[in-house]
Amino acid sequence: MDTIASLFSFITTPVSWIIVQFHKVYGALFGADSGWAWGLSIVSLVVLIRICLIPLFVKQIKATRGMQALQPKMKAIQERYKNDKQRQSEEMMKLYKETGTNPLSSCLPILAQSPFFFALYHVLASIANGKEIGFIDGPLLASARQAHIFGAPLAAKFTDSAEKVAALDASIWDVRVVTAIMIILMSLSQFYTQKQLMAKNVDLTVKTPFMQQQKMLMYIFPVIFAVMGINFPVGVLVYWLTTNVWTMGQQMYVINQNPTPGSKAQDQYLTRLLKHVTSHHEVKGRRRKNVVAAIVAKGPDRNDNERRFVTGLTKQGLAAQSDGSVIVSTEATADSDAASGGAAKRQQPKRQSKSQRQNPPKPKK
Repeated sequence: MDTIASLFSFITTPVSWIIVQFHKVYGALFGADSGWAWGLSIVSLVVLIRICLIPLFVKQIKATRGMQALQPKMKAIQERYKNDKQRQSEEMMKLYKETGTNPLSSCLPILAQSPFFFALYHVLASIANGKEIGFIDGPLLASARQAHIFGAPLAAKFTDSAEKVAALDASIWDVRVVTAIMIILMSLSQFYTQKQLMAKNVDLTVKTPFMQQQKMLMYIFPVIFAVMGINFPVGVLVYWLTTNVWTMGQQMYVINQNPTPGSKAQDQYLTRLLKHVTSHHEVKGRRRKNVVAAIVAKGPDRNDNERRFVTGLTKQGLAAQSDGSVIVSTEATADSDAASGGAAKRQQPKRQSKSQRQNPPKPKK
């Protein structure tokens, strides 16, 4: 890991500078040598990085949805050219080009965050070894080595020996309990985030190998984090746990406000939107109007969730417009009656008995 981290040494100086700036702020509140001052500095570093990565996160969402939409076509190409791998690859690239989809876009946030992760690991490793690095020198190095979170030094790892932990003025028991709890929380947050994505934000109408791969990753990633976590310093565990919690919250917002078409989350969102529209007889908010306008523009290509939404509006005597607004429409009410089989159905004659059919009543004079 040290060899890999050293490859990102070019960014350790900026990372150490950011941590020092945050430490000045938190140090004034909690004390310069406090574990809270150094721990919150790492948390703030994560928040700053993730805010900067929001544009890449938006691209990741679009790329992931684009890949989900392409899965049926990709599967057809694979079956058609299963004996010609070169032609298969060419057709795949052609499909990506035509649709403007880039498979690597879904990995952009992770790739962009990796240099900061390894730089932080390198910084904490240097602190553990008593080596100055970047802007952390002299008194700051001594302060960082004294900083503890719940009794565990920021630079300590689960696998450290009792002698190394003692040199950081801590006990091996404290370090292993704190790191074990953080590793468990880190793995659980990763599992919940992936499970939430699979349970609510996947197009259920498309059954492809992509979905099976996502299910596998839901179980594999937490195991990978747990195995790798025992080699992470406490400070890195703080970093990774914070970024997992951020990702979980960010994904919950996206699922609730901008769900994948055809997913369970979209059904729930459109149900809430239908209640909002029918209670106010108008669409409030630009984002909601954009959603309604997109559904109207799809026409016959709407999925089941969107058809139920349009039908729900019609039953309430409302009609969605291309600009995202709704109007009261008598035609909508008529269409609703027709769709439900008609409000006033023709009354069926009563069934007659055999004697009544053989002896019909005589007409009155």
